Amino acid sequence: MKKLSARRRHPLAALVVLLLALACTGGLYAVFAPASKAQADETAQSLAIDEGKKLFAVGCASCHGAGGQGSSDGPSLVGVGAAAVDFQVGTGRMPAQQPGAQVPRKKVIYSQAEIDQLAAYISSLGAGPTIPTAAQYGPDGADIAKGGELFRDNCTQCHNFTGKGGALTHGKFAPSLDGVDPKHIYEAMQTGPQNMPSFPDTTLSEQNKKDIIAYLNAVNGDDTVSPGGLELGGLGPVSEGLFGWIFGLGALIAVAIWVAARTAKAKKS
Repeated sequence: MKKLSARRRHPLAALVVLLLALACTGGLYAVFAPASKAQADETAQSLAIDEGKKLFAVGCASCHGAGGQGSSDGPSLVGVGAAAVDFQVGTGRMPAQQPGAQVPRKKVIYSQAEIDQLAAYISSLGAGPTIPTAAQYGPDGADIAKGGELFRDNCTQCHNFTGKGGALTHGKFAPSLDGVDPKHIYEAMQTGPQNMPSFPDTTLSEQNKKDIIAYLNAVNGDDTVSPGGLELGGLGPVSEGLFGWIFGLGALIAVAIWVAARTAKAKKS
């Protein structure tokens, strides 16, 4: 018999070798491949929380406590959510300049990136309202007429009929909404800052909030025209009635005096 020069290979041997090669390649890829998007997002969020904690320790902990638990000088921030941070810090109300009946809006001292980091840290302390997206407070799909109805039912008691603001008790006030960023108006409705009640989605839906913001933009926008002429600041019937009494009645009295004087002069002559 003729001596075989090599052993006969099993028909599946090539397939086994190929599978082993692919397995090794996959293992190497798993070791050296870049992190997945989810892992990258988680890492970025952890870094934002760490940076936010540092900012909090410098600018906020003296009033709100080292862990955001609150103190006699400031309320607890556990569970207030990112939206509350974005509103308070993004409008300059926080850090507060001095104690008082109400913290006013002032110049913002943090960048938006730093505000986002602070919001990430506060969110890590407890779940709360999130920062809204542009689609939630943008004008697309908004019903201005419905927004006006909702605003008159829920907001005019404090902010007046076109959002011009007004006085409250004990030195507090409802600020003007003219020129306020729509995102901050949405966040204020979500979180109820200071004297304002909160309007969660169970009370005012996301669409309701969008409608109210569209109404405020319509009555206070740069292109808004008042069909009634002199709007007297848009403060509503109180200012209009006061104007009528002071100037209207004053004009009538002046006319009556003028007529009386002319009549007396005519009689003398």
